[in-house]
Amino acid sequence: MRIRNTSLALAGSAMVAALVTASPAVADSTPTPPKPSLTGVLAVQKQAMAAGAPGALTRIDSGSAVYRLSMGKADRAAGTPMDADRRFRVGSVSKSFTTVVLMQLVAEGRIDLDAPANDYLPQALPDGRITVRHLLSHRSGLWDYTNDMFYNTVPGFEAVRNKVFTYQELIDLSTAHAPTNQPGDAYSYSNTNFVVLGLMIEHVTGVPVATQYQQRIFEPLGLKNTSYVHPRTTLTGSYARGYVRDDDTTLPLVDSTEQTVSWAQSAGAVISNSADLNRFFAAVVSGKLVAPAQLREMMSMVPVNADQTQSYGLGLRGRKLSCGVTVYGHTGTVQGYYTYAFTTADGRRIMSSMANTSNNGTVNTILGGTLEAAFCGTDPTRTTTLSRSAAAVDGGHTEDIAPQVVRR
Repeated sequence: MRIRNTSLALAGSAMVAALVTASPAVADSTPTPPKPSLTGVLAVQKQAMAAGAPGALTRIDSGSAVYRLSMGKADRAAGTPMDADRRFRVGSVSKSFTTVVLMQLVAEGRIDLDAPANDYLPQALPDGRITVRHLLSHRSGLWDYTNDMFYNTVPGFEAVRNKVFTYQELIDLSTAHAPTNQPGDAYSYSNTNFVVLGLMIEHVTGVPVATQYQQRIFEPLGLKNTSYVHPRTTLTGSYARGYVRDDDTTLPLVDSTEQTVSWAQSAGAVISNSADLNRFFAAVVSGKLVAPAQLREMMSMVPVNADQTQSYGLGLRGRKLSCGVTVYGHTGTVQGYYTYAFTTADGRRIMSSMANTSNNGTVNTILGGTLEAAFCGTDPTRTTTLSRSAAAVDGGHTEDIAPQVVRR
């Protein structure tokens, strides 16, 4: 496989041009990241495949250089090799897209972050104390309905693969349970929060979320490989098929590519590719999509784990890496796909990686190592450095890791 480069020039629009596109809303005092370790990325991909992923891809945009690396298969049945340009289901990375739309509505004065969510919903949540901010920061206490839905992974998936839900049906699945905590008390990740936000966007604007994504994000940034096709089940163009592992790991992987993703909608149904995800997150942190006041809110992080290396703002994750660099973006899990998409605070280095499997926590953890390789220049697998000329791995597929350079 080869690493190639393409331009990251952003398409303009009247809506985007109206926003301030100055320096990042959060000052980043962390070190300048060292050069990416491409051998480290390849080692992570190889290890992810050894743990059960059919294939993996990574794209890094760093200054004027673009690195594109991939291994394995995009389609197991056809034997199609993976490449870094393929489209895939991004899962919860969709939450950052939903947040951008919501924050634009805040900037327009149509929604107040600290107002009760019920002010903007057609049907009230049981607890009127839940605010819009609580939803965006996963502090509403709303039960995650997917805990029940996918308790048995493959049977749960097959039960909803072709089903179409309304937002309210999903919310009702959540509110049938007692809340996990009082509003504002604790971080508790829940897909329900972003389903409520999708309903809120549609109720306030009278326009489908799909149209909001298209008009406010996809078109202004020229994201030609990004779409929201709910409830259609198919991907188009060049894409990677997804494979979910059964809870009984002796059973074969299940091809999960075709599905409505109606169980997630505004919490996880976006389709994209690595180039578009990198363009999107660079645009977010550099102020091309969200006005400064709202971007500061998004990037105001609160630690969510014991060692404070992981944090959450509003629809954005933060990761403090071993070299002291903090990156911002989101992770994604949907049947058949794991995704990491993160950027430095200045948007000058951005990375997206994907492995086309799910229900395999080992692969997900391994894939997270691409952050260390991309932003800290290390080989997080601690294995012998791969040779530049080594055949990467599957079916004699080789990797040329010398980057090309483009002038922006």
